[in-house]
Amino acid sequence: MQDKTTAPLQTYAEAVDWINGLIPFGIRPGLERIEALMERFDNPHRRLKFIHVAGTNGKGSSCAFLTKTLVVSGYTVGTFTSPYITKFTDRFQYNGENIPESTLIELSNRLYPHVQEMALSELGSPTMFEVSTALAILYFAEVCYPDVVVWETGLGGRMDVTNIVTPIVSLITNIGMDHTDILGDTLEAIAREKAGIIKPGVPVVSCVQQPEAVAILKETAAVRKSTLYLLGDQFDYRRHEITSTEQHLTFSGPFRNVEFSISLLGEHQCRNAAGVMMVLEVLRQYMAFVLEDEDVTAGFRDTFWAGRMERVSDEPLIVIDGAHNPEGAESLARSIKENFQYKKLNLMMGMLSNKHHHAYLKHILPIVDTLILTEPDFRRAMEAQKLYELVQQLRDTAAKPGLEVIVERDWKAALKLLESRTEREDLGVVSGTLYLISDVRAALLHQTDSEKGW
Repeated sequence: MQDKTTAPLQTYAEAVDWINGLIPFGIRPGLERIEALMERFDNPHRRLKFIHVAGTNGKGSSCAFLTKTLVVSGYTVGTFTSPYITKFTDRFQYNGENIPESTLIELSNRLYPHVQEMALSELGSPTMFEVSTALAILYFAEVCYPDVVVWETGLGGRMDVTNIVTPIVSLITNIGMDHTDILGDTLEAIAREKAGIIKPGVPVVSCVQQPEAVAILKETAAVRKSTLYLLGDQFDYRRHEITSTEQHLTFSGPFRNVEFSISLLGEHQCRNAAGVMMVLEVLRQYMAFVLEDEDVTAGFRDTFWAGRMERVSDEPLIVIDGAHNPEGAESLARSIKENFQYKKLNLMMGMLSNKHHHAYLKHILPIVDTLILTEPDFRRAMEAQKLYELVQQLRDTAAKPGLEVIVERDWKAALKLLESRTEREDLGVVSGTLYLISDVRAALLHQTDSEKGW
C-alpha cells in the first residue's frame, strides 16, 4: 500500500466519494479535458478496439447483448456503461464482472494528482463523468486488456466524453426526446448529436426510425464515407412467438438470416437485439471475428439487464422498468399489455425534474388503475405534487376512467402502498428514473450493498 502522501485515497469509499465529489462540476460537453487527461497517460485508448453505442433508449440493453454474445463466443470484453443500478463498480466490467475495489482505488490514486493539477489550469477540473471515463480507459488498456470494449455514450454523442475513441463499429439504437436542455429540443438536433459518433470509414448500425433523424444519419455517414446499416433498409427482424419469459425472432440481414430468441421482454428489445445482431454480422464479415451460431444464439437467450421489464417479486407480482421518457413509456405500456394478464394495474412512479413528463404520462395514464406518485432519493428529484398537477391536467383526456392517484413523497412508504394494494390477480409496476428503480430493486431483492448514482 502506498503511503498517504502518494495515495490520498485509502479506501473504496474514499475513491468513490472523490469521484462523486466532482458532480458539482456538472455535465460539460466537450472533449478538451478528457483529451488533456489521456495525453498525460500517453493516450492508452488508442490501443483498444471499441464498439461505440449511442441512442436515447436501448443503449444499456444493447451493451448487455453485445457483452454476453461476445463473451460466450470466447472473446474477452470490457464494458463501460452508466448509470449503474447496484454499485459504482458496475460501470467498469471485464467479462461481466465488476472492477475489483482495490483496482478502482489504485486507478483513482493515479488519476487524482492529474485531476488536481488540471483543476488549477484554464481547462478547469475534469467532471465526474470525465474521470470515470478516464478510469475505464486505464482499466481496460493497462490492467485487463480485453479483445474488445463495449463503450456506451453518457449523453448525446458528438460532444460526449466517450467520443474520444475511434471505434471499429458504431451503433445508434434510436433517437427520442430526452436531455433536450443539453442536446436540443428537436429530433433533428438530437440526431445530429448522436450522429457525432460516426467516424470516417467506420461502419455504423442504427435502428433509428423517424424520417428526419434517418436523413441526418444518412447525410453524416455519406460525408464521413461510413457504411450505414439501417433497420428496415439493410436489415430487419420479424417476431414470432411471445411468452411471458421470452421472444422468438428472425433476423434478416445483407449476408444471411438468423433465427434466435431473447429473454428480455417487449418489442423494443427485439429492435435492440436486431441492431446488435447486425453489429455482430459486421464484425464477422469484415473484421474476422469468429462467432459460431450456437454461441451467438446462446448469448442472446441468456442476456439479462437489470431494471428493464424485470420481474422482482411474484407475490405480489411486481415488475420494475426504468422507462423515464416518452419513447420508454410507449414501449412500457405496450410491453405490459403484451406480456401480462391482470385485473388491476397499480403503477408507482418517480421522476427527475426535467420537462417531458407530460408526454410520458399520455402513454401511461390510459392503462393505469392506481397511480402512486413519489420522489426518488436524488438531488434533482421532481416533487410528487408537481407530477400530480400534471396528471390532473391530463385526467379528462388521457386517463383511464376511475383512475385513483395517491401522492406519497417517501418512496419507501410508496413501495409499501404498492405492495399492499397489489392483490393476487393484479400487477404492480415501478417506473421512472433509474435512481428510483435502483433503490426499489435493492429493497425488493434485499440487497444490502446497493449504491446508486450517475
